[in-house]
Amino acid sequence: MKIAMTARLLAERRRLLAHKDWTRQQLEAFQVEALGALRKHTYTRSPFYQQFHKGLYEASLHELPALSKEMLMEHFDELVTDREIHLADVKSYAASQRAGEEFLGRYRVQSTSGTSGHPGLFLYNQQEWSGMLAAAFCAFQGAGIRISLTHRTKMAQITSTNPSHMSMQGSASMGSWWMPMLQLAASEPVTSLIERLNDWQPEAMTAYASIIRILAEEQIAGRLHIAPRTVISGSEVLTPETRRRAVQAWGNVLFNMYGTTDCGGIGAECDRHRGMHLREDLAIVEVVDRENRPVATGEYGDRLLVTVLGSRTQPLIRYQLDDSLRLLADPCPCGRPFRLIGEIQGRVHEILEFPAAFPDRAGSVKVHPIVFHNIMDTLPVGGWQVVQQVDGLHLLLADVQAPLDEAQLADRVTKALTKQGVAATRIHIQRVDSIPQTAAGKTPLVKSNLH
Repeated sequence: MKIAMTARLLAERRRLLAHKDWTRQQLEAFQVEALGALRKHTYTRSPFYQQFHKGLYEASLHELPALSKEMLMEHFDELVTDREIHLADVKSYAASQRAGEEFLGRYRVQSTSGTSGHPGLFLYNQQEWSGMLAAAFCAFQGAGIRISLTHRTKMAQITSTNPSHMSMQGSASMGSWWMPMLQLAASEPVTSLIERLNDWQPEAMTAYASIIRILAEEQIAGRLHIAPRTVISGSEVLTPETRRRAVQAWGNVLFNMYGTTDCGGIGAECDRHRGMHLREDLAIVEVVDRENRPVATGEYGDRLLVTVLGSRTQPLIRYQLDDSLRLLADPCPCGRPFRLIGEIQGRVHEILEFPAAFPDRAGSVKVHPIVFHNIMDTLPVGGWQVVQQVDGLHLLLADVQAPLDEAQLADRVTKALTKQGVAATRIHIQRVDSIPQTAAGKTPLVKSNLH
């Protein structure tokens, strides 16, 4: 890591770490000041926002319109605050970049996978990037990872090796003498992951939740032999069963974190394991319904509206994320001033819709992923996936480890759907060699191919 970047990162980390000792009043005062600075910068330099918020410059945040990813990409050149940035050039750069390179010599470019059908490109200047890394370091420290210039922590990161992916660039930036980093692709064969992890013996490990579950099974089976002091799950929904198996494999060292390429770190779990702290010193997060109306504390929303307080190159004000989560009413006993995220149900596109069984229902019924997790997580299989197709629901099973009554499984799923009010749906069970992954190496457990 370059000396200048290291100095910026450490200074930013010190600043962020001090926030955990704030009162709630101090936090809210900071948000008001930071939001004002963001809006002033944005209205001065972004032609898009000058029109998008026209007549609303003095309005409260909740009166402003929401910004979708489609809108952001459609008005990309007018939304960014540097007039030298043009979408065509960014696309060309993203298609050919190598890890560590900077667009125009000063910007990191990140891309989303577009699993929702709308891929996006996001830029960070050097200060923004240092802030992103510092927030990750704070989350790591809260998870018990010791980070200092005098102590080395061996890390293993199992995510995507795409140069434009957040995890790849993050690990390339963080890897150094004081944080040696083993970067592994989530798409690698499990036998390769086991061999390389056994050789590396990481003190800390970060991975997709689906990979953590696989590795926990390998540890329990006696093929993986590592003893990490911290395991961090990110980028996918962490289910209770995956957590249970990780604890069985390594002890109570699993920490859940929530972040996106678009908005950076949003939530991180502390050592009390009561939920993820919403990083409200980095972003203002609104949990809303489909009409962008706030939902009550403790209730699941349909989406989030996120205002990233430190965004300057590509300002994100009330930016829409199609994630469904709920906030807890009670504060964490650790004393931090941040609200707690109770659970993330999964991205809205993972919530399947089926025809309703009853005429008094409004045409369709939404079924949350947890309905399938409650059944599929109990099966004696190495991996599973539920895929909604035109001809019905396909249950993919990999590495079946014990006798399995497929008719009984189909009946359990049918009864669960019936209980949800779903009309009769055909169930297809397929045994496969492996569960299909996305280009980024993720394994979505519940997905629809109807869109």
